[in-house]
Amino acid sequence: MIEGHAAIAIVPARGGTKGLPGKNVRSVCGKPLIAWTIEKARKSRYLDVILVTTDNSEIADVARRHGAAVPFLRPAELATDQSSTYDTIRHALAHYREVEGREFQYTVLLEPTSPLREDDDIDCMLRRLHERARDFDAIVSVGQVTEHPSLMKRLAPDYSAAPFCPELTQTTRRQDNAPAYFPFGVAYIAKTTALLAEDTFYTRRCMAYPIKRYQNYEIDDIYDLLCVESVMRYEWELP
Repeated sequence: MIEGHAAIAIVPARGGTKGLPGKNVRSVCGKPLIAWTIEKARKSRYLDVILVTTDNSEIADVARRHGAAVPFLRPAELATDQSSTYDTIRHALAHYREVEGREFQYTVLLEPTSPLREDDDIDCMLRRLHERARDFDAIVSVGQVTEHPSLMKRLAPDYSAAPFCPELTQTTRRQDNAPAYFPFGVAYIAKTTALLAEDTFYTRRCMAYPIKRYQNYEIDDIYDLLCVESVMRYEWELP
């Protein structure tokens, strides 16, 4: 809780992942992937609940062992490739409201596929949003990228290449481009009322939280996992 405002962290982790099967419980530097997210969340001074929403009993067991709440298994219709993250969040919030009689002023989305969080990232983001609550309804983590949109190409069926964003000035030197940022999943935080009203963390009044270069990774396939393990060992001096 932050100054009387309750906060829930929701960690979505379905079982049927395609790019890297079983990735949420796959070992990453000696721990199940999802454990890295839960452990960082447990370091927060402000989170009142750390909820893992999953349709998979193995993921649920791992999550509970590492200190997360798993009061239900997610319905199958909310665990398909087409399922919306926001439907999943609405379902979780409805459970706490209708079954447990609890409401939260802030909702925090923590994706287990983005494990490269610093100990204070979640609290720093919550604090910044709370302090500027008159001006903003959400805050998202962003990292500066080197793959600038002005350099990206669109391929035609005959493999001819054209600018992906033709409206941008085409440059040859990376340093000539204005900085571009990508929303990596360290954390997405919103006032719950705004999230439910706009159905997005990218609300009309959304602020950014820049992260460090080494945090610019998300695990969607085996190559991402190998990169993240190497970064963890280098940055956190893991064996």
